Amino acid sequence: MTATGTRGDVNLLECTAVSVLGIDSATADVAVAVTRDGEVVQEESIGPGVDGRPRHSRILLAEVERSVEAAGGWGAIGRIAVGVGPGSFTGLRIGIATARALAQGHGIPIAPVGSLAALARGISGDPEAGDRTALPVLDARRGEVFAALHGPDGSELWPPSVADPGEVVDRLRELDQPPLAAGDGALRFASDLETGGATVAPPGDPVHRIAARHVCALGETANDLPPDRIEPVYLRPPDAKRWLQRDRNQPNG
Repeated sequence: MTATGTRGDVNLLECTAVSVLGIDSATADVAVAVTRDGEVVQEESIGPGVDGRPRHSRILLAEVERSVEAAGGWGAIGRIAVGVGPGSFTGLRIGIATARALAQGHGIPIAPVGSLAALARGISGDPEAGDRTALPVLDARRGEVFAALHGPDGSELWPPSVADPGEVVDRLRELDQPPLAAGDGALRFASDLETGGATVAPPGDPVHRIAARHVCALGETANDLPPDRIEPVYLRPPDAKRWLQRDRNQPNG
């Protein structure tokens, strides 16, 4: 990659490799990476704390700064790629707000990346995947999942949706070849998915976690957007809106 222009003390005309910062906070993990020419410079995936709570608000920015420093500082970062979901409402808000602020503050292009697409990229790269389709499945709570289906080449065969696991199973039965499924939702509903013919990666396999290096890879070819147009993909209203609507529909007295 050859970049043009000047930012800070770095003349980007002289750079033959501009680094990509990738961030994803759609799950309980804090996932951050910097890649250069497709190679990982620094990558971290940090799960919840000892209390079981996600640590996005406490450690995301520090992990970003550490990864950027490993890449040579902000002058070496030519693009930010951020996972936009679907996933955790709170996690997505924190991750996207952080990425938008960094893009604005440092004058760096920013591109949105589907979190399920990033998970699917990791599934397709798993040795067990072969030429099978990839089924990324995230736990959406309330007995539902966020799911999509991608071809071995990364093409999107099913767009992201929120559904009951039974609905996903019904769609799986229509496929000619069983997909490889992964993600925290695939683990939670493994027996359902396997009933539909999917193969669920073994528990503990890293393929179940969104890797920020895949966010970087997808972000390299994604279209840049103005920071204020980077929005989360929720697929359903937040709980607060649902509760408000429920309260409005309840009779008085």
